[in-house]
Amino acid sequence: MGEMTELTTSDGHKLAAYRAQPDGVPKAGLIVVQEIFGVTDHIQQVTDQFAGYGYLAIAPSLFDRVQPGMVLGYTEFEKARATMQSLDLDDTVADMAAAAAGVRSAGKVGAVGYCWGGAIADLAACRIEIDAAVAYYGRMIVEWLDLKPDCPAMYHFGDKDQLIPSDMVEQIRGARPDGVFHTYPDAGHGFSCDERSDYHPESAGLALTRTLEFLEDTL
Repeated sequence: MGEMTELTTSDGHKLAAYRAQPDGVPKAGLIVVQEIFGVTDHIQQVTDQFAGYGYLAIAPSLFDRVQPGMVLGYTEFEKARATMQSLDLDDTVADMAAAAAGVRSAGKVGAVGYCWGGAIADLAACRIEIDAAVAYYGRMIVEWLDLKPDCPAMYHFGDKDQLIPSDMVEQIRGARPDGVFHTYPDAGHGFSCDERSDYHPESAGLALTRTLEFLEDTL
């Protein structure tokens, strides 16, 4: 359904993005924010899925500043983390702003992110002009709790997530009093990705339903 395109940021950086057009007039624009493994086949499928629900969806390749086209396997966690840590967050924010501009023709713009991308969706809500954000298991949110989202935000966490213990979830909840929080008793980290070992279809389905309802209400 989708195809690769190119975005240009305010600082002149060019990055790839996977863009999926819905049938008919888009409801709104939607940025799909990658995990730390890049714009994988799964992220492209998620982008296509949101286009199927009526959104002009785009997944920017946020690792292009390190290596264009970088896509890693789910077992390459150390390389993925090192790549993520080498990025300058200001650059990532500029990339997100370019992605938002790339779908702004559809009207309002939201962001939905997963893992590292969940945190980046929250950061985008704090630092660029978007209209809604949904963060799936975004651990790095704790690094900028002094910032506040300027739009409605929803957060999904698994109770069995060993990377994001319950006290960290409560810390994020306390710093985001206007956020909509959902936790899933049987879910671990990455529960929404059907290519990862922690995939939990019941939790993933419920989270998607809640996400779509939230986007309908906010976008």
